[in-house]
Amino acid sequence: MYNLKEVVANKPSRFTAGHRMCAGCGAPVAARMVLRALKEGDHAVVSCATGCMEVSTFIYPYTAWTDSFIHTAFECAAATESGVEAAYKALKRTGKLPKDKITKFISFGGDGGTYDIGIQSLSGAMERGHDMLYVCYDNGAYMNTGIQRSSATPRFADTTTSPAGTVIPGKMQSRKDLTKIMVAHHLPYVAQTVPYANFKDLYEKSEKAIYTEGPTFLNIMAPCPRGWGYPTDELMNINKLAVETCYWPLYEVIDGKYVVNYKPKNKLPIEEFLKPQKRFRHMFKPGNEWMIEEFQKEVDARWQELLDLEELTNKE
Repeated sequence: MYNLKEVVANKPSRFTAGHRMCAGCGAPVAARMVLRALKEGDHAVVSCATGCMEVSTFIYPYTAWTDSFIHTAFECAAATESGVEAAYKALKRTGKLPKDKITKFISFGGDGGTYDIGIQSLSGAMERGHDMLYVCYDNGAYMNTGIQRSSATPRFADTTTSPAGTVIPGKMQSRKDLTKIMVAHHLPYVAQTVPYANFKDLYEKSEKAIYTEGPTFLNIMAPCPRGWGYPTDELMNINKLAVETCYWPLYEVIDGKYVVNYKPKNKLPIEEFLKPQKRFRHMFKPGNEWMIEEFQKEVDARWQELLDLEELTNKE
């Protein structure tokens, strides 16, 4: 029987306490667990795009990162990491680094620096085949600069650049499906996860992603209490509702084969996920029922598409 506590709990954290991320934020929880999946003794080089994670964890001369850390520009975390990975290969080849020293290369970026501004460098690094992991902590907007909508923002969400009012009912466009875009790069490992339940799903996927040879990608939902509008102690409940309503399915794609890791026995209606968040409160006003219906249709369609892909890609 897999015992996560025995495997993980006593590992020293590579992402230390004392950072300045907001209480109730999903991003530091995700980062800590991803780095816990590193084997003891292995070294990591982490690059991080400008954003909440960077400005709150690396305030010179203080840092929450115990491994090598590079703050890079908003648009080029993946490009920077791919350059470092290539440099380490060259140093080993020329005998300037010991060949038996294991170094892993991990990039972190929010959805603004991944779905939008950084997608060109991300796509390029993945296409070139660098041995690295890119982690997107998806909080669904540009939270660090004032909660502006991004292409990861779900439809109808209220943000400062898609305000719900008499002119528009929040963001009018559907959320980009970046996980499937990365699958289309034919990577050996792509997964979608969230800090949920006993963290087993997040930990195991992080371990697979780090130690699979070649370019890999993790999309981790990271709720934001300021931008989403929930009490800080409700983080794990929001994560649970995202999974149980199938808004954020847990799945992985291994060499092109889809595996849905969790299928709710009693799939909850999307209202359960939307209602605790202030960014969706306008959807519950009389006359706005159609928004919830449209949101539910989209969630159901994407969930069914995922189930169909699992069946299709696993046929003998």
